[in-house]
Order: sequence, then structure tokens, then C-alpha cells
Amino acid sequence: MGKGAKKHGKPSRSRTLPDEVYEAELFRLQAELVTLQEWTKATGARIVIVFEGRDAAGKGGTIKRLTEYLSPRTVRIAALPTPTERERTQWYYQRYVQHLPAAGEIVVFDRSWYNRAGVERVMGFASARQVAQFMRDTPIFEQMLIEDGILLRKYWFSVSDSEQLRRFRSRLDDPVRRWKLSPMDLESIERWEDYSRAKDEMMVHTDVPASPWYVVESDSKKRARLNMIAHLLSTIPYHDVPHEDVDLPERPAASSSYQRPPRELSTYVPDHVASLLGDPERGL
Repeated sequence: MGKGAKKHGKPSRSRTLPDEVYEAELFRLQAELVTLQEWTKATGARIVIVFEGRDAAGKGGTIKRLTEYLSPRTVRIAALPTPTERERTQWYYQRYVQHLPAAGEIVVFDRSWYNRAGVERVMGFASARQVAQFMRDTPIFEQMLIEDGILLRKYWFSVSDSEQLRRFRSRLDDPVRRWKLSPMDLESIERWEDYSRAKDEMMVHTDVPASPWYVVESDSKKRARLNMIAHLLSTIPYHDVPHEDVDLPERPAASSSYQRPPRELSTYVPDHVASLLGDPERGL
């Protein structure tokens, strides 16, 4: 594995990324992620990956590609809802701590404790005192995780205001993505500069050598996905681990003592596909 990209390096955007190049490289990286998963299980490593950034910055799509071929028993996505009344009275980090990985696990935080530095601050859900305390405590909190052996990686997805607005508009009439456009998203359009200031101050306090932020330029979703996954893999010293070869056994000859029950006794799902193919009368 090579070394990680420079902290403030910017990916080149001078050439269009052909679909065939994107698909081939994505699959190669996903195969490497499977190797990372098996290494994590074999070594008992604990990995936390934090995804943060503006609404519509491409976090969800990257998480989907990152986890697509991984086992949900090993790799979990933590996307916490709005805190309950009880959770609001807890230590702020408490509801996130319970989602941290045990040995051999990877946890992906689709937004994280950094809600306090972003949406909670900008929308007035947290007081100035709470925000100031968060800025002081978070580097200490993350240092505790790191000293306990957790591999922590933090990614900030950076999208331009024009591209964010374009993505919001594309969701308006999209029946499968309308749910992604919430009142909070609409509010973020008017509060662009407020979020920018909040993000800048958050970086000042929490972009530290022990737990740095890695910024992913995400106006191009495909570039962002490849760049983020490639960087993640470059920062973890994983390697192939031995595994037993699997040989499929020969299927034994059918036994004359077993008779499958008549199909009429079971209730089958209707053949919806047959109607698409112009054969609605086809039976099961």
C-alpha cells in the first residue's frame, strides 16, 4: 500500500472520467475493501470512519459503494436519528460511543458527533457554551479512542454552492430521492455562509495531527468515491490474510424416498415480470 495523499492536495479535474474507467477502478477498490474486511476480522482491528459534509455532498453514495460487497456483520453503518429527550440529558458523546466497534469490526458514521459543530450550532439547537465545550472536548475524546487502539479516519465532503443547489433541484421531482430533500436541507441553502463559518471553526479546533480531517472534493461524485476509498485504503496497513480454500461438495443423487409436495399447496409470488414481457397469462 502506498502512503496517503497529501493533507491539502487537490485531485485533478482536468479530464472527464470515462464510465468504463470508473467502473473498473471502483470494482478493484471494492475488492481491496473485502481484503481490508478480512484483515480486520483476522487481526481484531477496530476501525471508525466518519463521513461529514454539507447536505447533498455525496456522502451517502460513497458509503453505499464502500459497503456494497462487505458483510453487515463486520461493517456497520451508524446513521443516528434526532436525539430523544432522554439522550439530550446524557453526556453528549454517549449515544455515539455505544456504536463504536468491537474487535474485528468497522463502523461507518453517516454523520457523527460533529453534528454539534454543524447543524446544531447553525440551527440554534446547541448553546454557545455547548459548542465551545465541544471544540475543547472533541480532540481529547478522539485521542482517547486512538490511544485505545481504534483506527479513526475523518472525511469531509466539500461541494460547491452551485452543485449543491443543482442536486437539490434534481431531487424535487425524483420519486426515489424526494425523501432526501428535508426542510433542514432547504434551510441550509439560505444559511450557506453560516455553515461555512461553522465548518471553518470546527476545522481549527479538530483538524489535529493525531486525528486529521481529510477533505474530499465532491462536485464530481464518481471522482469523490474513488478518491475517498483509495485514500482510506492507503492509510491502513492491511494485507491479505490466509484463508481456507473452499471446495464445493458433489451433490448426492436424488433419494427416491423424498417427494416434493405439489406446487399447488404453496402460495407463489405472481410473475410480475411476465406482464412486463407481454405475457400476463403465464402461470407459475
